[in-house]
Amino acid sequence: MPRLDANITMMFTEFDFLDRFAEAAKAGFTGVECQFPYAYPAEALAGRLRSAGLTMALHNLPAGDWAAGERGIACMPDRVAEFREGVKTAIVYAKALGCRQVNCIAGVLPAGGDRREALDVLAGNLRHAAGELKDAGIRLLLEPINDRDVPGFLINTTGQALDVLDAVGSDNLFLQCDLYHMAMMGEDIPAVLATHMERIAHFQIADCPGRHEPGTGTIPFNDLFALIDDLGYGGWIGCEYLPADGTHEGLDWITPYRKSGRVA
Repeated sequence: MPRLDANITMMFTEFDFLDRFAEAAKAGFTGVECQFPYAYPAEALAGRLRSAGLTMALHNLPAGDWAAGERGIACMPDRVAEFREGVKTAIVYAKALGCRQVNCIAGVLPAGGDRREALDVLAGNLRHAAGELKDAGIRLLLEPINDRDVPGFLINTTGQALDVLDAVGSDNLFLQCDLYHMAMMGEDIPAVLATHMERIAHFQIADCPGRHEPGTGTIPFNDLFALIDDLGYGGWIGCEYLPADGTHEGLDWITPYRKSGRVA
């Protein structure tokens, strides 16, 4: 049975970041994830995790200057050294937080850049990161992101991501499936899951359109949660959505799924 975790970068934003761990536990979550933990000392985050009795399910590799609009650097030929230093930093944080997997955000194709070159750079960086992370006992994930929310993003679909996984050829590189991004790209989600579940190491969810709670859009979560469970996935499903009207106020959607025994 898969387990829901709260993405505390996007949820519980009514509270200071360090207080979101306790709020997630209060809401019944046993795990959390975040996009980037690096603005806080790892020891401080680990203490909040322990106090709340939570597992850190996932965080991302450093991805450039997010506040300035950068969305990953892994495909950029002139940022390879920075990317590889970021892998070292991510390992330090993941070990401190007991986090067993980290996600890579590929990045936007630079203006005037060559797509083939960017893909080659991405594959080389992922090959390096997968090896370093494997030595540390941490899995590496790659996430497709839709091209409407992030125009020019290099990896938009599951098929594109799987091509990169094949090119890298590492047994420590897996797919992160965000059902929102898949829906935005018009993918046949049940077919993808049924075909590629063995390569999927993490899920994230938000409804489409709007990127709010399940039940606010058109994604058939009842069917998809049942399929994910039936296919034997027992990992985390990250709730990476924008609460429509307050985080705690919008959590009622979870109750029927937990009662059904399809998620924990």
